Amino acid sequence: MKNKSIIMLYCASLVLGCKTAPKELDETEITNPKTPVEVTNINYGSLDDELILSASTIYQKRNLVTATIPAFIVKVNVRLGDAVIKGQLLYELESKERRSLGTTGIKLDSSLAGFGLIKIRASASGVISTLDKQQPGDYVLEGTLLCTISESSDLTFQVNVPYEYIQFAKTGKACTIVLPDNSIHKAQFTKSLTTMNAMAQTQTVLAKSNEVLFLPENMIVKVIVNKGLRGNNQIVPKECVLSDEMMKEFWVMKLLNDTTAIRVPVTIGNNSDSQTEILAPIFESNATIVRIGNYGLTDTALVIVQNLKNK
Repeated sequence: MKNKSIIMLYCASLVLGCKTAPKELDETEITNPKTPVEVTNINYGSLDDELILSASTIYQKRNLVTATIPAFIVKVNVRLGDAVIKGQLLYELESKERRSLGTTGIKLDSSLAGFGLIKIRASASGVISTLDKQQPGDYVLEGTLLCTISESSDLTFQVNVPYEYIQFAKTGKACTIVLPDNSIHKAQFTKSLTTMNAMAQTQTVLAKSNEVLFLPENMIVKVIVNKGLRGNNQIVPKECVLSDEMMKEFWVMKLLNDTTAIRVPVTIGNNSDSQTEILAPIFESNATIVRIGNYGLTDTALVIVQNLKNK
């Protein structure tokens, strides 16, 4: 009986050992591993390809405000940088004859109430860019410059355009002005100048806002120009598109079936921060493109799709 028990225990250990023995790995799985990837489908639309330029403000037209007669300055109603409108009272002057009469002489003759009082008004709306005379009591001669009004209607933006992009700044083309306070104003290019910055190789193009703005001169602003044309193009997430080191060749990895991705050369269009247009080739509407895990994949690479059900 004792010998039989020992034999049974030995046989049981052999059976258990066979059940727990590790499964041998398939040789094909070792030599051809599958790369885990995430995929997406193609959307349709267009992207705005924006060109961002720099510009500065300048007033092309200035109005000189001068004294009409020799007189004393009685009152100054503006300060440097003030925005004024046409007809606004800027200065009040008093002729030397009125000052010679004094208040007593004027009171004796009521007809002299307005004698020798000169009111200088703004000839145009704009900004006080220079204030030459700002002290009451100063005596000025006829023709003396009192201040300068830079006309707001002639506020112009001098845009610095690299010559290779000059075709996007043609006269009449719309653009967007972004001020330092991030306010946005619609504008359009009005004229190209013949001058060019020798160091930066940029041509000066003038742009004008569609609204009247009161801004200081020499303010640096951004000018945004849309380079692209709207259409119904293929759009994929930016990470779908791969390229060589020279950024001359572009391709995507397209699923041939559930386990194989092939390399397809593409021609790209406009780009945004997160998306890219594909101009060619034209994929089928249900085409599946690898979005994550595509870097370094070779043509006809074996893949395992992790988001196939919810892509």
